[in-house]
Amino acid sequence: MKRFSIEIFFASVFLLMNFNINAQGTLPIYSDYLSDNIYLVHPSAAGIGNNGKLRLTHRQQWIGVEDAPSLQTLSFNNRFGEKMALGAIVFNDKNGYHSQLGVQGTYAYHLNFGRDEALNQLSLALSASYVQNSNDQREFTKPDPVISQIIESNSYFNTDFSMAYHFMDGFAYFTIKNLLLNVQNAQIGDYRKVNSRRYLFNSGYFFGWGTHFQLEPSIMFQYVSGTEEKIVDLNAKVYKTFGHNKRGFFALSYRASLDNNGIQELSQVTPILGLEIDKFIVSYTYTHQIGAITFQEGGYHQFTFGVSLFNKRQKDRGYIPNYNPFMYKSDN
Repeated sequence: MKRFSIEIFFASVFLLMNFNINAQGTLPIYSDYLSDNIYLVHPSAAGIGNNGKLRLTHRQQWIGVEDAPSLQTLSFNNRFGEKMALGAIVFNDKNGYHSQLGVQGTYAYHLNFGRDEALNQLSLALSASYVQNSNDQREFTKPDPVISQIIESNSYFNTDFSMAYHFMDGFAYFTIKNLLLNVQNAQIGDYRKVNSRRYLFNSGYFFGWGTHFQLEPSIMFQYVSGTEEKIVDLNAKVYKTFGHNKRGFFALSYRASLDNNGIQELSQVTPILGLEIDKFIVSYTYTHQIGAITFQEGGYHQFTFGVSLFNKRQKDRGYIPNYNPFMYKSDN
């Protein structure tokens, strides 16, 4: 039965990767995955850990600038039974006159190969998204027969495939986003479809020193097939525990674009501060551009608030915070 389920899973992925429709991108990828919110980036993180995770985020760019980009997300994921997990994300992404409102659902399947509940787990996941795009032309002032002074809208579906592997204190994620995504690239006298699938790879390891300090270095690599854009994140995250079920963390992320066909390189640094108290988590993220070309003097601010629900009995599944928080001591 297990083999039959996996075969159906991969057959679905193959069919989706060979089925193209006109669509657009879904959730943008920022650095908030370092705030115990990796499910926003990798669907295979759904159900990872010993509790369900409810997360609310608000991101605001360029404070003080009218119609500056902003993003809100509400997500929840949880494991049901030993192997199956479900997740959902609702998001609102606004940038000036353009906005998109979307919902995403995830099915994940976890296979643990360890003995005596030791962490040796392969995870597979599929996500499906529905997005409504809007373009508000009511405030356009210049007379133009093309502008209708209305709110134009369209909708589309998209899917993501993701897999993850956790082994004791190490982890790796791989995700293909926008499986159905083909966008129209308009050039003079030439309209052609561009494949904008995005490939993501995350890997990291967790080092613990005693019961009070922990270090988690990690890396994320992105590749956009249509534009050949390559982006890398170099991350370091430090945890400090305070008694029973209290922990603070500080993360520092450096993001840079690699050689993108002569295009000016992106370069930015993101510090993150967070606090976990029992089942609650709050964090603040600030992103500052440091490249030769920047969009604005101001930075990017993001707040995350989370609650862990349906806590399950802790087991010896390694020492990874995003898998099994507060494993530094027994749950007495």
